[in-house]
This record gives sequence, structure tokens and C-alpha cells, in this order.
Amino acid sequence: MMTMGVDVGSTSSKTVILRDGKEILAKAVVSMGTGTAGPEQALNQALSQAGLERKDIGCLVATGYGRLTFPGADHQVSEVTCHGRGISFLLPEVRTVIDIGGQDAKALQINEKGRLMNFVMNDKCAAGTGRFLDVMAKVLGVPVEGLGDLSAQAEQPVSISNVCTVFAESEVISHLAAGAKLSDIAAGIHISVARRVAALAMRVGVEGQVAMSGGVALNQGVVRAMEAELKRPIQVHPDAQLAGALGAALLAAERAG
Repeated sequence: MMTMGVDVGSTSSKTVILRDGKEILAKAVVSMGTGTAGPEQALNQALSQAGLERKDIGCLVATGYGRLTFPGADHQVSEVTCHGRGISFLLPEVRTVIDIGGQDAKALQINEKGRLMNFVMNDKCAAGTGRFLDVMAKVLGVPVEGLGDLSAQAEQPVSISNVCTVFAESEVISHLAAGAKLSDIAAGIHISVARRVAALAMRVGVEGQVAMSGGVALNQGVVRAMEAELKRPIQVHPDAQLAGALGAALLAAERAG
């Protein structure tokens, strides 16, 4: 039995195809999100990789920011549920999941079966999200995927005290004007994100092993800053960005049978 999960995010689209709810056959990430051709491209890439057609998929579950806009899904499931299930599949010992998405940030508690027990979300402000990092990278004139390596070179991270993205942007510009090193500013940006998201995690309760999911988990600067704030190691699986789509594919397998 083949099932598929499609995670339609605000800035990227991810797909995973599973065989019998156990084996990952194919996976794809496209850097275009809801409202674009990204979800369809990600779906087609995964199907092509697996040598399958859409009719071969027994059940398809859509999740993510744009899940309700994805045509042809058999079911739609919240991303908090899917990220919990996906991370549990990849890292079975994890009980706390931190997901920083393009438009929001979430902290989840899951049980030994990957089922969601509790969560908190920040979806009212761009601070502490992938969007915040995108804005700051543009101000620094560096690609957002380069922020992690840049911050690793920091010697004296600057302080960015504003939680509002607009005011924080002005603060970063002031640091640039004062001659601060790009690496120190990048580190300050990551610390600012980590403090915001760590506060969410503290609200839900940090228990057991901790992992990050989503695309921002690939930014080692954010991961290092989160570890410093939470005072504990954070696991990042190589497929962390695919956790939502993987969880959706797992749920599709359950619903199919």
C-alpha cells in the first residue's frame, strides 16, 4: 500500500511517499509554498522518484499552512499533529518537538507513539519565525541558508532586544551602521529567535529528549542558540524538514488501513 503526505507550507512544499506505512520510498522539497505551483511540483517529483502515478497512491493527506487549498487530498490534518508523528518516526525517543515554520513557531509535547499531548503556538507575530530570518538575511545582504555558517564565526554577538520584526530590522541596521561584524549580528539574530521560541517551549513544558523539525532546523545557528537557551542538546534528523509530510503519510497509512 502506497500513501503520500503533502506539507504545503507558506514558503516551501514537501512530499513523502511511504510503502505500507513503514518504508520511505520517495521525498521531495520545493522552495515554493501555498498559492504557487510548488505543492504540485513536489508531488510530481516524489511520484517520479518512486516510479508511481497518482492513481497508485492509496491515500493522500495534506497538512501545513496551505493544506485546505491543496486539490485532490483525501484528508487534511493539522501540522502540529503531523510534525509530532513524523519526528516520532525519525527519532522515537523524542518527547518535545520545536517547529519553526515560515509564518509561526510551535512547541509540542508528544507521547511514545508520537501522538500530540499538548502544544503552544506563536502565529500572531513574525518574530521567532522563518520569515523573521528571511527579513534579517536580506538586511545583512546574505542568503538565509548562509546565516548558520556566518553566525558560527561570531566573537561578540550583538544584542537584539526588539521582538517586533520591524523594530528589530531597524536595530540590525543600526548595528551595521556602527560597524558591527556580520557574524556577530547573525549570532544576535539567532539568539533573538531562540529566546522567543524557548519561551514557547517553557510554556508547554520541556520533557525528555528534544528535537527540532521544519526547515529552520537546518540552520545550525538557530539550533546552537536554542540549545543554549534550553540548556540541553537538541536533535536534528537529516529529514527534519520533511517531518510534517512524513507524519501526514503515516496518518494516511492509518486511514487507508
